[in-house]
Amino acid sequence: MTTPPHLILQPGSVTLPTLRRIYEGGVTLALADDSQGAMQAAQAVVSDIVARDQVVYGINTGFGKLASTKIGPTHLAELQRNLVLSHSVGTGEALKPAVVRLVLATKAISLARGHSGVRPALAAALLALANAGVTPQIPAKGSVGASGDLAPLAHLACVLIGEGEATLADGSVVSGAQAMRSIGLEPFVLGPKEGLALLNGTQVSTALALAGLFGAENVFAAALLAGALSLEAIQGSVKPFDARIHAARGQSGQVAVAGAMRTLLAGSAIVLGHADCGRVQDPYSIRCIPQVMGACLDNLHYAARTLSIEANAASDNPLVFTDTGEVISGGNFHAEPVAFAADIIALAVAEIGAMSERRLALMLDSTLSGLPPFLVRDGGLNSGFMIAQVTAAALAAENQCLATPSSVTSLPTSANQEDHVSMATYGARRLGEMVNNAAVMVGIEAMAACQGIELKRSPQSLRSAPLVETEIAAIRQQVAFVEQDRYLATDVEHMRVWALLPHGEALHAILPSAAALSA
Repeated sequence: MTTPPHLILQPGSVTLPTLRRIYEGGVTLALADDSQGAMQAAQAVVSDIVARDQVVYGINTGFGKLASTKIGPTHLAELQRNLVLSHSVGTGEALKPAVVRLVLATKAISLARGHSGVRPALAAALLALANAGVTPQIPAKGSVGASGDLAPLAHLACVLIGEGEATLADGSVVSGAQAMRSIGLEPFVLGPKEGLALLNGTQVSTALALAGLFGAENVFAAALLAGALSLEAIQGSVKPFDARIHAARGQSGQVAVAGAMRTLLAGSAIVLGHADCGRVQDPYSIRCIPQVMGACLDNLHYAARTLSIEANAASDNPLVFTDTGEVISGGNFHAEPVAFAADIIALAVAEIGAMSERRLALMLDSTLSGLPPFLVRDGGLNSGFMIAQVTAAALAAENQCLATPSSVTSLPTSANQEDHVSMATYGARRLGEMVNNAAVMVGIEAMAACQGIELKRSPQSLRSAPLVETEIAAIRQQVAFVEQDRYLATDVEHMRVWALLPHGEALHAILPSAAALSA
């Protein structure tokens, strides 16, 4: 049995590729040794405040609207426990284990920045849960992404204090106390500020947004492959991918996508075979792949930068500054940067799917594509891909609705103390559904494009580019040529999975987390 790779996390500088490896699993985690001193120094500041009976928010006061209520020293442990229990009000399905693994890691990273005032043992326990494959049960709904992801992080903290539930690596659901004992620890009695530090923060919304980003990257790469397949199926022109066109505009994503398309199509005999076919211009869904998909790529890069920063951030409140011994209240828990990043990813995912659906529709229209109607022989008796395109259209419309910005919706909470909220957690959570929808659209397009290419093939037919032919062979391992109508739902599901896989070097080299895919 091989030992999983061991990743050392340096708080403040954990990279996006590392975060992707954590999300994908199969690794163990530890904090860099020098983070221990930073946490111990911050905890000492908190202990000194308690010893001097100095009134400081979050350490010996109530919370939110009750911040002016002082709590006596004999009730500080009860205060922190009550905070965790009272905030454990989430609802809905539990977050997926991969997302929770990211939450555990990013919360540990945040605490280890040395601004939270907690014991190093708390951060170590979070990583111990992740390493053992123990997944705290965190309901997906209940956070407005403002004063931290309070409800979902409370459910995480519950396990640390022996409450709530968790799923062990073998799939069994146990109590929080049993989960802690499964990793050789007794439940914690929380010290001053520790409950608040666990609950405050943007780790749930950030983890959900990162999961959405990673899925969007995979679907983006699959969509470029599908676009190349569709171009070959309709014998489209490669002239719109000429580097000079894109250099004249200068948009970096557009330049990168045009380069990727040239790489994919390099060596295609099909392209050469219709170089003088007289086709002047293809529809935008083919001709403008660099312009539209390049803009999507720029969005993904912007979101990746924001989320990389946030995954390393000290985002609880108040924050401890050990150089001066101050504890300062602020608003780093407000997840507006994550909300904007999630909305930007949503726009990209919606457009990736929309372009894919249009290319699919183009191939089915024999007057535009030159292919048999609905990509099937003996049409009329067979409907071919007719209704598969209806499914794609339905999902494109659904993603257009889901892409409506979440960050502009705000409802005040906590008796108007929290009078503007980010709604980042929903904004990030909806990305999972959008990515799956886009994967179905892209998968159907790729399957249809293979069908279109093969409908024209004979033993003497020209072959596509080597990279494209390799992908056709991979797709044919998943789904067969549609000779006559059959049950297609299974094929659609296989292609959805295909669209969510990492794809070749020519594509993932232009994506933010490329190093993770080639590791």
